[in-house]
Amino acid sequence: MIVVNSYIITNHQYHIMEKRIDERSLKGKTVVITGASSGVGRAIAEAFALEGCQIVLAARGQEALEETLRLCEDLEAKAIAVSTDVSLYEDVQHLTQEAIDNFGRIDFWVNNAGVMASGRFEEIPMDVNEQVIKTNLFGYMHGAYSVLPIFKKQEEGVLINNVSIGGFMPAPYSAVYSSTKFGIRGMMECLHGEISDFPHIHIANLYPQIQRSTGNMHSAKYSGLDFKIPPFASDPRDTASKILQLAKHPQKDLFPDFKSKALVTLYKTFPKIIINTASAGMRLMMKSNESSGDEGNVLRPSGYPHRIYGNTILPVPSKKTKTAFLAGLGVSLLFMVLRTNMRKDI
Repeated sequence: MIVVNSYIITNHQYHIMEKRIDERSLKGKTVVITGASSGVGRAIAEAFALEGCQIVLAARGQEALEETLRLCEDLEAKAIAVSTDVSLYEDVQHLTQEAIDNFGRIDFWVNNAGVMASGRFEEIPMDVNEQVIKTNLFGYMHGAYSVLPIFKKQEEGVLINNVSIGGFMPAPYSAVYSSTKFGIRGMMECLHGEISDFPHIHIANLYPQIQRSTGNMHSAKYSGLDFKIPPFASDPRDTASKILQLAKHPQKDLFPDFKSKALVTLYKTFPKIIINTASAGMRLMMKSNESSGDEGNVLRPSGYPHRIYGNTILPVPSKKTKTAFLAGLGVSLLFMVLRTNMRKDI
C-alpha cells in the first residue's frame, strides 16, 4: 500500500497510474489546472505530479485546494495553489501572472473548472443559471484569453479543454449547462482557425461521458431531482490520463473511451429517441423525490467531500462485466444502424 496525503493507494493502482504515463516525459514542464480541488481536477493534478511537472492549482475553495497541493507535494512535484474564481477575468489574470512569476512560463493550460444545475428550466433560479454560464463558458474563455498570448510569445503551448460529451449531445433538464458545453466547443472550433499559423500551439478538446467523481455530488439540483452516479460512469483517473495524453500528443478532439463515442453516435443516429428516453427517465426521478432544491457548488465553493471519487448508485462493476456491457452496447448500436440503413433502402 502507498499512502499519499493520507490517501491509501494500492500498489496496483499506483502502477496503473504510472503505466498511463507514456514514454514522452513532461518532467519540469509547467501546467495550470483549473477546478483542481476535487473530482477529475484533482485526478489531473495527480497525473501531472506523477510526471514531474510544475503545477499551478486553481479553484475557489482554499481548503480543498490546499489538500490537492499536499497531494502533489507528496508525489515530489513542485506546486502552488492559487485561489481562483474562473468566472472573474481578474482572478484568471492573477492566476496567469502567478504561474509566470513562479515558474517563468506556461507549457499547458487545462480548462477543467465547471458547475452544473439540473431541474426544470423555469424552476432553476436565474442567478444559478447565469453563474453556470459564467463559470463554464466564461471560465474557459478567460483561460484561453489569458494564456494564448503567452503561448504566442513562447511560440508553443497546449490549451486543453475538458468539455464533456455535452458538447455534442443535449442534456435534458440541464439546459443551461448543456448550452455552455456547445458554446465551448464552438469557441474552440473558431480558435483552431486563429492559431493555424502557429505550428507549435495546439488546442485539444476532451469529450468524456459522466464521471465517477464528486462532480455530481456537488452539483445544483432542483425540481425534486437527485440522481446518483451510474455504475458505468467513467473513472476520473482514466479521464486524467487522457488529459495527459493530449499534453504529450495534442489532437483537436478526443473521445476518451468507447462509451463516450457510442453515446454521441447513438444520439446522432437516433436523436429523437435518445433525448425523449433520457427526458422520460429524468421525469421519473423527479416524481420520486420532491425536494425544494439545492444550489450545490454553483454559487459557492464545493463542500465536502474533497476527493476524486463520488458515490455510485450501485457497486462499480468488474472489468469483465464492463467488457460484456460494452460489447452488448456495440452490437446493439451496429444492429440499429444497419436496421436504419435497411429501412432507407426500402
